[in-house]
Amino acid sequence: MDSYFGDTTLTPVANKPNNVSSQADVNDRAHYVAPLKFTGDAAPAFQKLLKLVQAQPRTSVVTRDGQYLHAEFSTPLMGFVDDVEFLLAPEQRLIHVRAAARLGYSDLGVNRKRAESLRAQFEGRS
Repeated sequence: MDSYFGDTTLTPVANKPNNVSSQADVNDRAHYVAPLKFTGDAAPAFQKLLKLVQAQPRTSVVTRDGQYLHAEFSTPLMGFVDDVEFLLAPEQRLIHVRAAARLGYSDLGVNRKRAESLRAQFEGRS
């Protein structure tokens, strides 16, 4: 379920509270989350992110290329699958993130918490 449109854009957020993206409008409080920031070279930063994602419980990397990473996260109780995608923007020293539930309307903030937790871990604030 890759939702990656070319080189610079992830799939836009749906009009449901079960998904967030750093490419959403910054004024969209329901959907916007900050991207991951890095310093230095992009390749080691993206490798660091890959290792972080792989270390998460109940997670499977589906797609990985030079600038794009798609992982599936399963919830512990019911086994629902959420998609989390990352897109490297090396010139901006950012990694964009999109996290979305596959099913339902609300995810009770699970994907927002996941995106923010991964960003904090990546940036060394966990």
